[in-house]
Amino acid sequence: MVRSEAMYNLCILFLLVLQGWSELAASHSIVEFLPGFQGPLPFEFETGYIGVDESEDVQLFYYFVKSQGNAKEDPLVLWLTGGPGCSALSGLIYEIGPIYFEVVEYNGSLPTLVLNPHSWTKVASIIFVDSPVGTGFSYARTPLASLTGDFIQIKQADEFLRKWLTDHPEFLSNPVYVGGDSYSGLPLPALVQLISDGNEDGSKPLINLKGYILGNAATDFTFDGNSKVPFAHGMGLISDELYESLKRNCRGEYTFVDPSNADCLQHMQEFYKCTSGLDAAQILEPLCAFVSPKPLELSFHKRRSLILNDNSGDLVDPDPSLPTIGCRTYAYLLSKYWVNDKSVQKALGVREGTIGQWERCTNGLSYTQEIFSTIKYHLYLGKKGYRSLVYSGDHDMLVPFVGTRAWIKSLNFSIVDDWRPWLLESQVAGYTRTYSNQMAYATVKGGGHTAPEYKPAECFAMFKRWISQEPL
Repeated sequence: MVRSEAMYNLCILFLLVLQGWSELAASHSIVEFLPGFQGPLPFEFETGYIGVDESEDVQLFYYFVKSQGNAKEDPLVLWLTGGPGCSALSGLIYEIGPIYFEVVEYNGSLPTLVLNPHSWTKVASIIFVDSPVGTGFSYARTPLASLTGDFIQIKQADEFLRKWLTDHPEFLSNPVYVGGDSYSGLPLPALVQLISDGNEDGSKPLINLKGYILGNAATDFTFDGNSKVPFAHGMGLISDELYESLKRNCRGEYTFVDPSNADCLQHMQEFYKCTSGLDAAQILEPLCAFVSPKPLELSFHKRRSLILNDNSGDLVDPDPSLPTIGCRTYAYLLSKYWVNDKSVQKALGVREGTIGQWERCTNGLSYTQEIFSTIKYHLYLGKKGYRSLVYSGDHDMLVPFVGTRAWIKSLNFSIVDDWRPWLLESQVAGYTRTYSNQMAYATVKGGGHTAPEYKPAECFAMFKRWISQEPL
């Protein structure tokens, strides 16, 4: 009798532990109020964690905004922020989400949030996920689980999306797109292929995958890196003479310069001397301090290459100074004050003790870069018939439109709608071209590296037309 009672108690304990692990693996809460925002949120907002990998030692945090249009039918977008290691909050608050900071000088009180009239959530439901692990509020429960890289991130993002849809079955029939910008251009196409292959192999649940969206996306080191010199010349940043010398001596290779090519090295030094005082993310804006450590994509302009020298995890360029009011990066400073407030973290449902100080872009992420070109993935996805929108803020020198146009051309798909301006309120907002692989390419006039941050109205119009399958 005693033995049976002991076994019964052990079974109950085991079931409780399993329930606890299950709740830890996938938990979410509805957020109705946010500190700094006046009144209840006028949109449906959810945050939560989903555990991935066999042991679920990786806990990925997400922000989800339900479409403010027709959520039952509008597309569902999984959005990845660049870095690698920049929080999903960047996409939510600075780019395409429904709220942003009122940029006023910090006085010690909690920063104020206001509504974004150009939120992409007006026409789509969006999941902003802190990926890879170690980004934002995502965390690992073991040292081994904290090790990540392109392919680990891809596998975990695929598992995340399938588990999220299992937890939210009302979205299983919605069209699904994967979107992201900057460094996300490297893992994202491979993720889309993995989702597609998983569907064909019978992975559950079936994802109603329709395509992908990429903004100023790192794609191929040869195309991206070597486009900076012709971009700088076209923008009037270097002289005709220097450009001709660079072409003659470097023979088009400006990224991986042969150390024995002294003339090319000398001219590249002159190139960096001319351009080092610019904000490479948007060459017309003032060069300001960055607040948090600079992510990889903002550092490689100085490094001359995106490729890491080793696997030390040193993906950032620490900048100890703070921006001043009037700098775009001052808004990044406000996020640091806001997110690290205990009342904010409680409202967001953040698990206590899982991370230290929150950083918009994580320092010292244990990340291994493994994908250096995504051309083969774009070819595969194009032949599979997936739709894609690729856009470039045309004043970005980190991933210049010159390189993006070149790699798209290299895919060798025929042109369906040739180069033409696209308009917003009867004004040219950029230029566009569409291809037979259902890829639409668009420039955003005056846009920077994260184009919706610089040109929100234009980018919302672009996204709304494309996601509705209308011409730009």
